[in-house]
Amino acid sequence: MNRRNFIKSASLASTALFLPKFVSGFNLLDEAIATGKKIVIIQLSGGNDGLNTIVPFRNDIYYKKRPSLAQQKSNLIGITDEIGFHESLIAHSDLYNNGELCVINNVGYPNPNRSHFRATDIWHTASDANEYLQSGWIGRYLDASKSKSLDAIEVDDTLSLMLKGEQTDGIATKNPNLFYRSTQAPYFKKVVEHHDEAHLSEHNLGYLYKTMVTASSSAKYIYETSKTFSTKTTYPNTGFSKQLKQVAQFINSGLQTKVYYASLGGFDTHANQTNKQKRLLSVYDEAMAAFIKDLKQEDSFKDTLILTFSEFGRRVQQNAANGTDHGTANQVFLIGSQLKKPGFYNPMADLSNLDENGDLKYEIDFREIYTSVLNNWLDIDAKKVIGKPFSGLNVV
Repeated sequence: MNRRNFIKSASLASTALFLPKFVSGFNLLDEAIATGKKIVIIQLSGGNDGLNTIVPFRNDIYYKKRPSLAQQKSNLIGITDEIGFHESLIAHSDLYNNGELCVINNVGYPNPNRSHFRATDIWHTASDANEYLQSGWIGRYLDASKSKSLDAIEVDDTLSLMLKGEQTDGIATKNPNLFYRSTQAPYFKKVVEHHDEAHLSEHNLGYLYKTMVTASSSAKYIYETSKTFSTKTTYPNTGFSKQLKQVAQFINSGLQTKVYYASLGGFDTHANQTNKQKRLLSVYDEAMAAFIKDLKQEDSFKDTLILTFSEFGRRVQQNAANGTDHGTANQVFLIGSQLKKPGFYNPMADLSNLDENGDLKYEIDFREIYTSVLNNWLDIDAKKVIGKPFSGLNVV
């Protein structure tokens, strides 16, 4: 195939597949299906209001700061004598009572950024507030562990920065059947079948060849493996539930992937927050209930850790539009059956001791959580991934 025809075909393939770069090699697939621990990372995008998610219903300051927005005790799911879960978090309250939920309060980082895009980048890359990285913490985990692209999957059409490494990227796909069928298109197969080492070493074309060859191998493995499992669990009819249903299919079919990433957006509640957050937390909780049920039925839950975060919390003081503006520290949820400290890892924020902007003060750097996950769950030296030493938490 000549260069002009190759470029034309490669362009069509890239457009059809929305492919990230997969440059870790071509022979991606081991004969044996790998087993071991999995982590599912979930982002509540937009900045979920943690203070109305887990509510200090005996705190007078809470009600003073939120005269019309505060959650009333009668509507909450009681957890302790002072704290209640939002009424939508029925499944999470059950997880809490079963010792399968760890709530880490006041999570943040120094000099917090209140921009959605920048704050998300900071959480995705594990950078300092004034540090700009081009690779994500999961992407660098793939690099450091010499993992393959399919060891990290985002259930979406495009790949987030979190899963982009310096040498190896994860894979973005929410439909393994479509992903595989796209690689079977005549123009795609023709390119893959006619590559050679000379093409692979060319600076301007090598990347495209590697992308397409690797995509072809990955797509076939993901499709053929995942189709061996069909869930018995009924999921709600929401986009987020479909993401988690796909993750469960990947896990329960024995796919060797170690890291999965999904997200639920809409949490930027500047106005009319009460009903919006109630609906979104219901979508999140109900999908998680089905997902965990699915994993438990197939005995996969014991090897799965679920981490839920939001890029920042909200201001303590409500605004004039019955909403909340961008804040700082927030909760992180860890869900699993192997938690070392289920329940509340640390106390809730002291509302009488806010920062100069009236925001919650962070107590735990989010990279301490990442350090624990990397060291104790994914079995790799966290410093190789994060680049700086952080004290891990005794959570997993």
